[in-house]
Amino acid sequence: MSARYVRHDVTDHIATITLDRPDSMNSLIAEMKVELRDALERAAADDDVRAVLLTGSGRAFCAGQDLRQHAENLEAGRGLDDTVRQHYNPIVRAITEMGKPVVAAVNGVAAGAGAALAFACDLRVAADTAKFAMAFTGIGLAPDSGASWTLQRLVGPAAAAEMLLLGEPVTAARALELGLVTRVVPAGELPKAAHELAARLAEGPTRAYAATKRALSYASWHSLAQTLDLEADLQDACAATDDHLSATRAFLAKERPTFKGH
Repeated sequence: MSARYVRHDVTDHIATITLDRPDSMNSLIAEMKVELRDALERAAADDDVRAVLLTGSGRAFCAGQDLRQHAENLEAGRGLDDTVRQHYNPIVRAITEMGKPVVAAVNGVAAGAGAALAFACDLRVAADTAKFAMAFTGIGLAPDSGASWTLQRLVGPAAAAEMLLLGEPVTAARALELGLVTRVVPAGELPKAAHELAARLAEGPTRAYAATKRALSYASWHSLAQTLDLEADLQDACAATDDHLSATRAFLAKERPTFKGH
């Protein structure tokens, strides 16, 4: 059965995953969250995929939780209906634990859990019209989808606290100043710019990227001594790859390396 709310396309080793509820600013309903998780897991398991591009259709990247469905759950006494544990946490882990680089193309508003999805990605390219809003406290909730972890590591504790407590929208220009996004481009140029970045990553050493993602995550909450040990293990694993051997030979021959992803 095909997905209704999430499009998934693989071209030139790039899996493009598009949130597709444009009339609702790509706000997340339960079915859509399941489809997104499945698309990410499919990309992770596909050996032909070497980079992932996550974006939204229409004028928004993702407005976060669909509040109409949320209100229905509240009125029915279901509370959050366990969506954080069942949906959001697995989605964020699928992004952060994927052994492939993930690029977010933020084409418009990214709010609440929608912003957190972008924060979980490895790189973020934003349209100059994009905005980020930590909308949780505005409806009496705490952050979820890893925002309390990812945001302060991107912008620092002070800026993260300001964004999370006040919930005021952050423009694309301010997001670039804070280090929240990798680059900002005119809205009309976003698809091309994001695809070029994903294509560059798709042509790179996939296993080295996976090791780099793992090292960064591990180092953020382990000691230097522990991190040094992991780095040694990761280097041993990378040194045994075909990509490392061929790239070393290319470097010595003053040639450009060609990576195969293995």
